Amino acid sequence: MPACATTPIEKRKFGKAVGDELLRRHGKKRFYSISEVKSAVKNLGFPLDWSCWAFSLYSSPADFNAHHSALGEVCNYAEMKAEMFDAMTEGASSSWFDLDMSWLEWPDIDFSLIFDFFDW
Repeated sequence: MPACATTPIEKRKFGKAVGDELLRRHGKKRFYSISEVKSAVKNLGFPLDWSCWAFSLYSSPADFNAHHSALGEVCNYAEMKAEMFDAMTEGASSSWFDLDMSWLEWPDIDFSLIFDFFDW
């Protein structure tokens, strides 16, 4: 199934699994490198064309944009992050949402439910 055709439930499962894998392998970081995120996606057996969704959640805006620019691709960080944010939070209000925030800075979310591996 193409990445753009994934359901919010699939995106939430994907985002959670990649987050757990990143925490397990690299510890808690504000942002992860493109190569760290890509490795997590590959190690979990997800299609590599889904990586872009994970980049929007776990990589910095600068890394996301540099990666796509180097490939000659046009991907919209803000739109992708907002769509993943919506899936990960099951539609929680985004009125406070700042696209430059890392996933660690999201308020009012019980991360223990999203990232099983993380020991709060």
